[in-house]
Amino acid sequence: VQLQASGGGLVQPGDSLRLSCAASGFTLDDKAIGWFRQAPGKEREGVSRISFSDGDAVYADSVKGRFAISRDNAKNTVYLQMSSLKFEDTAVYYCAVPLRSWVVTGLSPREYVFWGQGTQVTVHS
Repeated sequence: VQLQASGGGLVQPGDSLRLSCAASGFTLDDKAIGWFRQAPGKEREGVSRISFSDGDAVYADSVKGRFAISRDNAKNTVYLQMSSLKFEDTAVYYCAVPLRSWVVTGLSPREYVFWGQGTQVTVHS
């Protein structure tokens, strides 16, 4: 089971980035997938989650209206489109899945078991 997060980079405020989370060794179509981030000195926090079935998505208040999560089951990949980036979005971003299929999860990192390695997003002027 492996999750590979990619797409991070160095951007300016107001820019956009699209992160990808590609799964190998298992299929994503029966699992919820979450995106999380961790800034230096801070706890890991949930950013967004997409459900296993109808693509129902939830977002942290801090990113609502700016970020959009989506999934492409044919490519076994989940995306996080980030727009209007702010300095406070700077963090390492991780994707993760829960242990079981067909479960509804929230944005708590404790609900997730398998984690990707993270991709750095830095917003600077």
